[in-house]
Amino acid sequence: MNAPAPAPADYLSRLNPEQREAVETLDGPLLVLAGAGTGKTRVLTTRFAHLLKTGKAWPGQVLSVTFTNKAAREMRERVAAIIGQPADGLWLGTFHALCARMLRRHAELVGLTSSFTILDSDDQLRLLKQVMDAAGVDLKRWPAPGLMAVIQRWKDRGIVPGKVTPAEDSDYANNRAHALYAAYQDRLKQLNTADFGDLMLHVVEILKNHPDVLADWHRRFRYILVDEYQDTNLVQYYWLRLLAQGHKNICCVGDDDQSIYSWRGAEIENILRFEKDFENARIVRLEANYRSTKPILGAAAGLIARNTGRLGKTLRPGRHDAEGDKVRVVSLWDSEEEARMVGDRIEQARRAGQNLAEVAILVRAGFQTRSFEERMITLGLPYRVVGGLRFYERAEIRDALAYLRVLAQPADDLAFERIVNTPKRGLGDTTLKAMHDLARSENIPLIAAAWQLLPSMRPKPRQALTELLQGFARWREMLGKDGHVVVAATLLDESGYTDMWKQDKSPEAPGRLDNLKEFVRALGEFENLSGFLDHTALVMENEENATAEKLSMMTLHAAKGLEFDMVFLPGWEEGLFPSQRSMDEGGEKALEEERRLAYVGITRGRKHVIISCAANRRIYGNWTSSIPSRFIDELPPEHVEVEGGARPRAAEQPSMFNAAPMFARRPRVIEAPAWDVKERAPRPDAIKVGQRVFHMKFGNGNVIAVDDDKLDIEFDKAGTKRVLDRFVEKVG
Repeated sequence: MNAPAPAPADYLSRLNPEQREAVETLDGPLLVLAGAGTGKTRVLTTRFAHLLKTGKAWPGQVLSVTFTNKAAREMRERVAAIIGQPADGLWLGTFHALCARMLRRHAELVGLTSSFTILDSDDQLRLLKQVMDAAGVDLKRWPAPGLMAVIQRWKDRGIVPGKVTPAEDSDYANNRAHALYAAYQDRLKQLNTADFGDLMLHVVEILKNHPDVLADWHRRFRYILVDEYQDTNLVQYYWLRLLAQGHKNICCVGDDDQSIYSWRGAEIENILRFEKDFENARIVRLEANYRSTKPILGAAAGLIARNTGRLGKTLRPGRHDAEGDKVRVVSLWDSEEEARMVGDRIEQARRAGQNLAEVAILVRAGFQTRSFEERMITLGLPYRVVGGLRFYERAEIRDALAYLRVLAQPADDLAFERIVNTPKRGLGDTTLKAMHDLARSENIPLIAAAWQLLPSMRPKPRQALTELLQGFARWREMLGKDGHVVVAATLLDESGYTDMWKQDKSPEAPGRLDNLKEFVRALGEFENLSGFLDHTALVMENEENATAEKLSMMTLHAAKGLEFDMVFLPGWEEGLFPSQRSMDEGGEKALEEERRLAYVGITRGRKHVIISCAANRRIYGNWTSSIPSRFIDELPPEHVEVEGGARPRAAEQPSMFNAAPMFARRPRVIEAPAWDVKERAPRPDAIKVGQRVFHMKFGNGNVIAVDDDKLDIEFDKAGTKRVLDRFVEKVG
C-alpha cells in the first residue's frame, strides 16, 4: 500500500496557485510580475522562508534586497514567524546598506580604509562647494546642488570619473562638470569618506575589476531575492547582474506597470529585458488582486493596456465579494467647484460611517493640495499630508510668508532673520551677530539695525543688503497702487528668491516653483495682505488631535504601496495630468510613465474611485480653459460612470463628455507666466523689442521680447529678467 503524500507545509497552503509557483520555483532565474494588490510581499517572504525550511540554503547564503528599511524589517519579521525562530545572520537590507557591508570588507581596493565614514547630504554639498570654490567656479551662477544632481545621476548610472562619455556629459559650469566630479571623488578619498552614491559605485567597480573578490561572493550567495525590481537604476542593475553570474538563482519581484520613478534614475528597461539578461528565465504572473473591486480593476487594466512598453498582465478580482461601484468620472465647471465636490462627498461618506483614515486625495503635483487643504479646514475635516508638509509648512512657502510679514510689519524680527540671507547675500555669522547685538543694545528692530550696519560692511554684502532694504521700501510703496498680489509677485522676483529656485537643478526645485506660483494665486482670494497673513497664521495653528482619524492627501508618487477604501483623483486635465512638462522633456516614454502613474492612482482604491476634471482651472492666477485628460478617454466605458454636465470651453475639441472618439490632436495647455495675475491697461508709450530701457534695480538693458505688459530684458549686468513694463523707463 502506497504511503499517503505528505501534506503541504502550512505556510504554502495559504497561497494561490500562481503565488505557490513563484515560491516553489527555486532554481534558475525567475521574474515574478506582481500586479497591484496581488500579494507580492507574501510571495517574497514565503519564498525566503521556503529556501531555509527546505535546506536549500543557510541564512547567510541568501541575498535579499529591498528599497526601504521598513520593507527589510517587515521581511525579517515575517521570515522569522514562518521558520519559528529569529532570522539571524541574514544578508537582508536595502541596496545601499548591503553595499556598505561589502565595501567595509574591500575598501582598500578603491583607496579607502575599512573605517571610512559615510557623508550625509549636507556634508556632501559642503564638500562639493569647497571643491568648486577651489576650482574658481562662480557658485552664484552655478549652484552646488545643480552639480551634485549631475554627479549623482552619473553614479546612479555606474559612471566613474574618466568614463563620462560625450552622450552622458553635462555643460554645467561651462563643461567642467566631469573635471569637478573627478576632483570631488579625489577629495572624498583623501578624507577617507564616501557619499551615498559611492556605496554602490565602489562595490560595482570592485566586482568588475577583481575577479577573485567576485568569485568569493559567488560562493557565498546561492540565492538572490530582489523586491521592486522595476525601480532599480543602472548601477543597481549592474551589481545584481554581477552577483547573479554565479549560481544564477535570482528571483526578481516587480511590476512593470508601476514603474514611476524615472526622475530619480529608475530604468524600466531593467525589468523589460529580464528574459534577455538571464538565459532560460521563467516568468510567473500574479494577477489575482485581493484589494479592489471588479470595476476598479477593469478601469485600471483598460487604461494601462494602452502602453506598449510592458510585459503584459491583466488583473482579476481575487475576492468573492469583488462587485462594487463603477469608477466615477466627475466633470465640473471649475477647480473651486472640484474642491467643494470632494469635500462634500467626504462629509457624506463620513456621516455614512466611513473612517477618514481610509480616504485619500491623490494629486499629480504637490501645489494642488492647497485648495483641498483650505476646503477641509473650512469643513472642519482633519487631514494629513503624506510624504510632505502641509502647504503652508513647506520651506519655500514659509520663506515667502516671511518676506510678506516683513513687508507688512518691518519690526517682525523673526521673519526678517529668516530671509535676510535667503537667498545668500554674503552675510556671514559675524555680521548677523553684530546685527542682533545692535538691535538688542539699542532696542530697535533688526531691519533698523541692518540699516545702521551698512557703512561698516564689505562692498558685496553691503550692496546686496542695500538692495534688499531699499526693495522693501519700494514694495511697501507699491502696495497702495498695485495691490498685494502684484507686489508679492514682484517682491519674490526682485529679491532673487524665485531665481534661487530656478538655478537649483535638484528634482524638487520645479515643484517648489509651482508651490510659489500657487502661493501668489492664493493671495488673490483675499482683499488685502493683512487678511491673507491672518488667514495663514490661523491655518498654521490649526493643529488636530494627533490620535484623531485623518484623511490623507499626497502626490501619486507618494501613494505607491498604499491602499484606501475611497480614493479621489482630481485634476485629470491635459497639461496637468499627463504633465506637459514631463512630456516635453521625455516624449512618448514620459507619456507612458504618466499613464503608469494614473494606473497606480486607480489601483490604490479598494471600494470607491472618483476621478474629476474641471473645464476651467485657475493656475497661478490665471483662469485657463482645460480639456479632460486623454486618460479619461482611455478608461473602458463599461467600468465608468460619468457625472456632471460641464463642457470644456473649446467645444470643438472632442472628449468623453460629448461621446466623441479619443482626441486626434492634443493641444498643449500653455502655462501662464509665473506672476501674471490680472489684465491691465496697456502702457501709453508702448515699449518694443530692441528698445533700450532702465530698471531701478537691474540697471540698463535691451528689450528682447514683449508679452502684454511683461518684458524680457537682457540687462547689461544682471542677465535676462522678466519684469513689468511699469517698472522700467525708456533710455534715449
